[in-house]
Amino acid sequence: MQRHWLRPDWDPGLTLAHLPLEPLLGRGIKVLLLDVDRTLLPGKDVVLPPAIRRWLDDASRQLHLHLVSNNPSRQRVKAVADQIGVDFTCAASKPRRRAMSRIIERLPTPPTQIAMVGDRVFTDVLAGNRLGLFTVLVRPPNAEGFPCPNDRVQRLERRLARLLGSAAR
Repeated sequence: MQRHWLRPDWDPGLTLAHLPLEPLLGRGIKVLLLDVDRTLLPGKDVVLPPAIRRWLDDASRQLHLHLVSNNPSRQRVKAVADQIGVDFTCAASKPRRRAMSRIIERLPTPPTQIAMVGDRVFTDVLAGNRLGLFTVLVRPPNAEGFPCPNDRVQRLERRLARLLGSAAR
């Protein structure tokens, strides 16, 4: 069966703050590549919401984390990465593969043990699928870590993906 590039491997309908780690660990995932804007942060702020911060702290005890953002602001992405003490890549130009391929090449982990986690179908899911990673589509969070009620971008992307043959919700 051919993989549809716009279909995430896991679409739990949850924000990162509520994503259970057990299914990832059970699949043998060792590394998480995490999108930043609208995955870790609800808006323009650089301070991680407490619920997201708790999740990241827990995840970092069990998995290697690396932030991968299309945001060109090194200062912004570094400010987020410094809160949890992880490496980061900014201006990644997802869904292009170059920046993410460089990250993967530096890891001692095969792509089958790496997951790309993000909120966007046409950047995060597409980039991860193109590289053979396990892809997880999460809902954008509000300041409390719960799903943002009016995320028009993700709803539009899901509709477009369905029109293009993906079964993404």
